[in-house]
Amino acid sequence: MRRAACGLGRWALLAPAALLAGCAVWTPRPLEPATVAAGFRARRLDDPGLRAYLAANLPGAAPRAPGTLDLAALALVGFYFHPDLDVARARVEVAEGGIVTAGGRPNPVVFLGPEYNADSLVTAGTSPWLATVAIAVPIETAGKRGYRIARAERLTEAARLELADVAWRVRSQVRATLAEHLFARRELELLEAEEAIRAESVAVMEKRLAAGDVSRPDVDLAQAELASTHLAARTAQTRLAESRASLARALGLPPVALDGVRLVWPELDGVPAAPPASPAELQRQGLVNRADVGRALAEYAAAEAQLRLEVARQYPDLQIGPGYKYDQGDNKFSIGVSLTLPILNRNEGPIAEAEGRRRELSARFLAIQSAAIGDIERALDRYEAVLAEAREAEAALAAQGAREQAAGRALELGESDRLTLIGARLGRALAARARLEALRRAHAAAGALEDAVQRPLGDAALPGASPARPRVDR
Repeated sequence: MRRAACGLGRWALLAPAALLAGCAVWTPRPLEPATVAAGFRARRLDDPGLRAYLAANLPGAAPRAPGTLDLAALALVGFYFHPDLDVARARVEVAEGGIVTAGGRPNPVVFLGPEYNADSLVTAGTSPWLATVAIAVPIETAGKRGYRIARAERLTEAARLELADVAWRVRSQVRATLAEHLFARRELELLEAEEAIRAESVAVMEKRLAAGDVSRPDVDLAQAELASTHLAARTAQTRLAESRASLARALGLPPVALDGVRLVWPELDGVPAAPPASPAELQRQGLVNRADVGRALAEYAAAEAQLRLEVARQYPDLQIGPGYKYDQGDNKFSIGVSLTLPILNRNEGPIAEAEGRRRELSARFLAIQSAAIGDIERALDRYEAVLAEAREAEAALAAQGAREQAAGRALELGESDRLTLIGARLGRALAARARLEALRRAHAAAGALEDAVQRPLGDAALPGASPARPRVDR
């Protein structure tokens, strides 16, 4: 019997060692701010990983000239580099780990209780040692594990929808900053052309002043307008530099990464198309596509599962405890069942909290859905209004172009003078700036409508941001 007891003790020591062999190992990953900053400054658009990511996600895209990027490609650059997406992807990983946690089963508990009988009456030849081994096996009741898993799955779905929401916001920021940058560049070009026209007008008027054909106040007014246009051009130049920095930030890149890159968006030069669907259809699409609406619904489903879990916790879990005792040569076996008696506490507090949380998320879902409907209606009304403005600006520019052509023909026939042609050219330049501003408002309204519906208005299809990390930072 001593040999048996010694063997039992040996296995009791080896069992924990065998269990510990499969444990996870902590790996340190310290954050060094200087290293992180250096890695950010080293980001470039010729990154091999980025090129592979673009090739995989834009397989059917139209060919582009080297060093040229459009909105679809830039949106994917944002998906690849933007830090907000890294945060959202990490939250998905946390939520997926929560499913593993929820599905885990409680481990049994082993009790080892060696005893020594110091009584002087111990029979000779009998070991004074007693060995007790007991195991407590927990058994969950009332489907608690299933409710935990259901809640974790709904929270994971909500985290993935949050990732989709962040991805759309990244695309929206890239769209807005790219449009602002290209409009600022076009505005600078128009102002520089207008400045040249005004400079020519001042030169002609100064010659006429010397000849006595115009008054001094007329020349002073022309010079003041030239100075104002020059100042506007310098302001546009500053806005162009600022918009470039804003675009780099929206992409998750340092501004230097955009050096030598040609940014294009052909559709920006024309009036946006009319809404592709009726208001009712756009509203339906928005409620289906918007990630915030879907996330609120998933969070409500998680609250439902949490309430069911708290209700199930009214019923106590069981613990079955088989045991063995070696008692001075006698082998004794036992089995016991234990549970918590739900007498003083029936889990009323957590149930009340879960019910309140469910009511809160129900009201929150209604609020988010109502806000989404309002966003779509307002964006659609504004879009239709600014489209009319943009069409009127197009017509005004065309009329000014016709006047400029007529003034040019009149000058050739000797029926008009140079200053009249310059005035017509100046009128066309002002109309071109007015058209540009109308296009800016129209495309901004188109972007707001896209944000309200969370899908591109045209035929452009853009893949979503995958929960998998596309980039591995060194």
